[in-house]
Amino acid sequence: MRSRVGRATTAAVLGGLLAAGCGSGSGDKASSAAGKDSESTAGFPVTVTDCAGAETTFTSAPKSIVTSNASSLELLLRLGAGDKVIGTGFPPGKGTLPGRLDARAQQVEVLSDTVIPKEKLLGSGADLYIDTFASMNMGGGMGDAPTEEEFAAAGIKHTFLKSTACAAMSKSPVTDLTAVEDDITSLGAVTGTTAKAKELVDGMRSKVDAVRRAVGGTPESERPTYFFFDYDAGTKQPMAVCNRQVAHAVITLAGARNVFADCDGDYQQVGWEDVIARNPDWIQLGVRDRGSESANDKAFDEARKWLESNSATKGLKAVKEGHFLRIGSEQTTIAGVSNADTVESIAQTLYPGKVGRR
Repeated sequence: MRSRVGRATTAAVLGGLLAAGCGSGSGDKASSAAGKDSESTAGFPVTVTDCAGAETTFTSAPKSIVTSNASSLELLLRLGAGDKVIGTGFPPGKGTLPGRLDARAQQVEVLSDTVIPKEKLLGSGADLYIDTFASMNMGGGMGDAPTEEEFAAAGIKHTFLKSTACAAMSKSPVTDLTAVEDDITSLGAVTGTTAKAKELVDGMRSKVDAVRRAVGGTPESERPTYFFFDYDAGTKQPMAVCNRQVAHAVITLAGARNVFADCDGDYQQVGWEDVIARNPDWIQLGVRDRGSESANDKAFDEARKWLESNSATKGLKAVKEGHFLRIGSEQTTIAGVSNADTVESIAQTLYPGKVGRR
């Protein structure tokens, strides 16, 4: 049962915080029980709460899930709950996910290439909708977002990913992957895949902790400055990754300094003069996955050539020294397990010899 919270407040700050087991606050107890049988009521009820404190309680694992985008879909696939997903919005591009995850993702029905229209979502037959865009209005002719009353009338529980839905409204910079780990733990409890959730979180922490041990002692002033170049967002006016976006945490954990760390929010359009003034030591060529290694290589090459040939950017320190990282956008800016892999990849490049390669 979902408690009543003002719609404006809910839309602004929702995300998924886990509170398990009849309000007891014992997350470990609920998690260990929830992992026994994803199709039974063992370990339930499980309650998730959003950033505003509104609660959604599950008396059993959901059977038909719709995801708002590739972020929540990927987490469910990694948890082994992908067979419960009956539809998604913002589907992952072919080849974006590794191996069998990609093949399974391509089988999920695409309800919309962007935001799922209200009526299609309410009529989807889902018993759970995982929302990644709490503050997004479903505009563009697709109607408004469903109200909580409309979700309830359709028999759909409505939960959120706090690592994305709450990011822009956070009151402080995001400097670690705690929010992502909490989302994984929360989804694991809700879907009865707690053991897998723990495995994923432990794996992420192992990689990040290894990087922290290797480069954590580097003084702030000696850490290289870093610019995430979102090539696919357009080159006329660059899109900066700000300090509330998960990419800022990835960059920080890798031992670098985001040149737009003083930008409060998730993203912000800036001018090339702003990038020039900050003159980064390294630039990540953030291109979205094209579906194959050769297509990705071509896109990375295009992004690099643009920086090297453009009069406004060819004089940048990173460009002149050839300090580019060819790491895709999705694993950097979309909250998920691969964020830890990106932390490791960035650190290996910026601190050669200090961070081992697996």
